[in-house]
This record gives sequence, structure tokens and C-alpha cells, in this order.
Amino acid sequence: MFISSAYAQAAAGGDTQSTIMGLLPLVLMFVVLYFVMIRPQMKRQKEHKAMVEALAKGDEVVTAGGFLGKVSRIGEIYIGVELASGVEVQMQRSAVTQVLPKGTIK
Repeated sequence: MFISSAYAQAAAGGDTQSTIMGLLPLVLMFVVLYFVMIRPQMKRQKEHKAMVEALAKGDEVVTAGGFLGKVSRIGEIYIGVELASGVEVQMQRSAVTQVLPKGTIK
């Protein structure tokens, strides 16, 4: 009485062109995501790795903690950074965020 009868309809044939058009926005979204987010991040990681590998004794650096200092010792994983005369800390090479031009720290 209150519920109308439901009639089964024949299933529509799977049209391959409509399926491809349905997936197109999803594929387009992944392509845009790659060029906007993933590719620039990979480029930044590559540049940071090259900078860390090129560190030399006497370079003036900024660390992830915000300290400015001169590289006094270089190891394979760790470096020694002189923050002030007589004050040297040991930290991981990857903690260096920027290499400053010579003469920046007085």
C-alpha cells in the first residue's frame, strides 16, 4: 500500500569510453599532484643532500635549531660546529639547513 513496487531494469552495457572518461579526472588529479607537490619536494631533497655532502671545514652554517656557527670538524655522519670561541657542539650533518657566505658570522 504505502510502498511502491520496484521493477528491475536491465543493466546497461559497460561502455568503455564512459569508463575512461570517468577515470580521467582521477588521473588528471594525480598528474597535477605530482607536478605541484612531489616533484618540487624531491628537488629540494636532492639539493639538500648535495649541500650536506659538500660541507667543508670552515664553512659557516645555520642548523635546524637556528644556531649559526663554523664547521670545525667533519665526520661521515657527524660534524663539529663552533658556535663561539671555545664552544663546540657535535651534530648530525643532516641538521645543517643552510650554508652562509664566508664572513657572515663575525
